[in-house]
Amino acid sequence: METNKPFLFLLFLAVSAVLADEDVFIGVNIGTELSDMPHPTQVVALLKAQQIRHVRLFNADRGMLLALANTGIKVAVSVPNEQILGVGQSNTTAANWVTQNVISHYPATNITTICVGSEVLSALPNAAPILVNALKFIHSALLASNLDRQIKVSTPLASTIILDSFPPSQAFFNHTVKPVLIPLLKFLQSTNSYFMLNVYPYYDYMQSNGVIPLDYALFKPLAANKEAVDSNTLLHYTNVFDAMIDAAYFAMLDVNFTNIPVMVTESGWPSMGESNEPDATVDNANTYNSNLIKHVLNKTGTPKHPGIAVSTYIYELYNEDVKAGPLSEKNWGLFSNNGTPVYILRLTESGSLFANNTSNQTYCVAKEGADTKMLQAGLDWACGTGKVNCAPLMQGGPCYDPDNVAAHATYAFDAYYHMMGKAPGTCDFTGVATITTTNPSKHFVHLTKIMSFPFNRMKLKRLIILIFAYFRSWYLSIFKVTFLS
Repeated sequence: METNKPFLFLLFLAVSAVLADEDVFIGVNIGTELSDMPHPTQVVALLKAQQIRHVRLFNADRGMLLALANTGIKVAVSVPNEQILGVGQSNTTAANWVTQNVISHYPATNITTICVGSEVLSALPNAAPILVNALKFIHSALLASNLDRQIKVSTPLASTIILDSFPPSQAFFNHTVKPVLIPLLKFLQSTNSYFMLNVYPYYDYMQSNGVIPLDYALFKPLAANKEAVDSNTLLHYTNVFDAMIDAAYFAMLDVNFTNIPVMVTESGWPSMGESNEPDATVDNANTYNSNLIKHVLNKTGTPKHPGIAVSTYIYELYNEDVKAGPLSEKNWGLFSNNGTPVYILRLTESGSLFANNTSNQTYCVAKEGADTKMLQAGLDWACGTGKVNCAPLMQGGPCYDPDNVAAHATYAFDAYYHMMGKAPGTCDFTGVATITTTNPSKHFVHLTKIMSFPFNRMKLKRLIILIFAYFRSWYLSIFKVTFLS
């Protein structure tokens, strides 16, 4: 029975080195197919609050890269599939892409990886013949800027290119993609890069027609007689994830490549699905991702390579509610778009992993771009019928600055939200408020804001009042301590 308390998301903490000079890590993918995509600064605030230190973007969005600057977060940017043909056919186009999307942001934004496309061999087969050229051109541009050692170049591949994946020792690459894969593997080997693979035990389980047990897909403990055994190597497999990773290693061995490390660029489990997807549940998603995180960070490795952990990006940060496909496609996220967790990950007994318990750190703020009249109406209601103490918003009060409707509404909305115990429905205000994990408090900041404006008598008077209030509070506290002692 689990006795340790569950935590919100996690402290994505890198642990000891496993391959060359790289640390094993858990990262997260950031998709953008949301009807109300949070602003890049809100995304970064969530990443920082959750101590997420590695992210993968499906593009090279300038706003996100600017928001990630000076955070130390390691970033994998992507050449989108629709740009592969241009980049792969022109060295100049590739160089311009690197200049615009990498060099202009580095090193302030800690870009460590460029993913050239996503599952190109299966999703965009017409671009397959120039895929390796695209990687080479991108790498050449990095080499010209002396960034080839700092930034790796690779391409995420679908695990479906590996055939006969169990037992893993019999795995091999689909023959139709070998003309591209062999040059790709040579490039990865020569540049000390990764073989990037998207690994989804959920789909293997769903498509197995009951052959794969659910517990085996979810990393749940299995009795020894329930473990899958590779009859050729006699290696025992306790989960689908490890079997798929080793299948990739054996498939590379089949074409005489033995020293290219695997990196998992996508893996996860949906928390909701259609009626024909009964195992897409919150509990199963929680179980899979919690166990995956612990499995990776505990450096368990795989039966073929014990102790050599495989760095993995969880798919994904947010639920993408406008993504095409069945209901499950929209529900792979760890968080909803307002930053509230879809479920509380269970991260106990995970070695040196620490938890970042921010399960109650949510705030109610005015929506960016909300109608000013609607905000004013919500502010008036909160300060009147809602019984929020809005005295600090009065001129001369500690929360008067910045003096605009959005800032004042945020104060009132958040005060009401907390006053009501953060109950459901208490952060709406006819649609102009939203929940966030970023603390909107301006306390201890307003003095700086006041001093940043040109002085006039009113501002000087307000400053004197505020300074007096602070010193009075400090004096009384000292007096109280002295008196009581």
